[in-house]
Amino acid sequence: MNFISTRGGECVSGAQAIAQGIAKDGGLFVPEKFPAVSVSELEEMLSMNYAERAATVLHKYLDEYDFDGLKAACEKAYAQFEGDDAAPLVKIDAGLYMLELFHGPTCAFKDMALTLLPYLLRTGCNLCGIQEQVLILVATSGDTGKAALEGFKDADGVKIMVFYPNDGVSKMQKLQMSTQEGANVSVVAVRSNFDVCQSAVKQIFTSETCQEELKRKGYILSSANSINFGRLAPQIAYYFSAYLDLVSSKQIEMGDKVNFSVPTGNFGNILAAYYAKRMGLPVGKLICASNKNNILTDFIRTGIYDKRREFYKTMSPSMDILISSNLERLLFELADRNPVRVRIRMEKLAQEGVYNLYDEEIEAVKELLWADFCGEDETVETIYEFFEEYQYPMDTHTACAMYAASNYIAQHENDAAPMIVVSTASPYKFPQDVMYSITGNDIKDSFKAIKHLNIATAMKVPACLSKLRDKPVRFTLVVDKDKLYNEVLKFVDQK
Repeated sequence: MNFISTRGGECVSGAQAIAQGIAKDGGLFVPEKFPAVSVSELEEMLSMNYAERAATVLHKYLDEYDFDGLKAACEKAYAQFEGDDAAPLVKIDAGLYMLELFHGPTCAFKDMALTLLPYLLRTGCNLCGIQEQVLILVATSGDTGKAALEGFKDADGVKIMVFYPNDGVSKMQKLQMSTQEGANVSVVAVRSNFDVCQSAVKQIFTSETCQEELKRKGYILSSANSINFGRLAPQIAYYFSAYLDLVSSKQIEMGDKVNFSVPTGNFGNILAAYYAKRMGLPVGKLICASNKNNILTDFIRTGIYDKRREFYKTMSPSMDILISSNLERLLFELADRNPVRVRIRMEKLAQEGVYNLYDEEIEAVKELLWADFCGEDETVETIYEFFEEYQYPMDTHTACAMYAASNYIAQHENDAAPMIVVSTASPYKFPQDVMYSITGNDIKDSFKAIKHLNIATAMKVPACLSKLRDKPVRFTLVVDKDKLYNEVLKFVDQK
């Protein structure tokens, strides 16, 4: 299958799209068409384990990859997860389920893709005959950075560099990144927010001067952010798997629709659900859950995307985003795949900070999505009330999705479809906020908070987090936004 740019300037193979990361015109790669999954194929997937389901879905897009190699890579990636199922579906109540995506090496949903991306990238480079070393640049709002670092540490022929907003991630997220092991990794804090980090990285990707200079040094650029289709594609699989788990456990019949509530910042996770729907998965409504930075809620309700607003630092930092880069892929579909319309809107966003949808596009968005946002007080209340009722602790991002899901259910009594809330991180990644929400105790030290949260909830502490206390901090550099490329050049020159 070929992939095309949302801005119309390129058509490449799936392997090239993954190796390259972003189109040369600044657009994002999307499949030339959506592959279909038939009912009979869904029936066949019922008996598969998670790795087999993931390989089956991925091969629909990456048909030049060897299927057996893809399946072996999925089995290796998901063997790193705790438990027998990489993405278990937990029944909370009648018609309410939690899709737990935090059982991987870094306790966040980004592991679902980033444990597999090294294989997809290396194999993609081999298929394209790319001999240069790969330099991966990542802008992160917290979870992607650590998951990418862990996935690519000490990988042959690869260097990875992560930029994060210095005051825009949780203490645990910062500690995870700053203690990262591996000879081929680098982590830099930036004196700004995530949107600025992301824009600076995209500027490097789209600069011919930067690319030529790096190529002279023996490197090509690629990305581990969800702008790279290789990051997005593995996420499609867990929506299929969750649905199939409902069918196999006889909670629903094949063909029944289900709703998903997804905590959303950069729009990649919920976009993967949309792609699953386009492939034929019986998805009803997609609930787009934001935090106090509610730009997506406003967009879905009004059709106006306006980043000219105050930026808030919240207790759900991975959603503290005002420029949702993956929304460009949805815009492409809303515009009937008209790249000119997408390009004009992206230019307006960059120059004026705002763009509008047409009336028919607004109607299409409202048919597909329902949006709500969760403030700081509501986040605390949701975690507390849910734990009181179900004895189930959730992290701050998942709480936003649960809040939105609850509001959707209350306002749509005629929609009887089961609700699957996508749980994107372990509560132990945000132990102080979760502990405060459940008990009212404000504990300043992250590791003390983990200990007390374990006592309060009896939930097992992930080994990767409990070991952090004793790991030495390796990366302490903090730079201004205009110094990022200088740091990139220093990194590639290191032996």
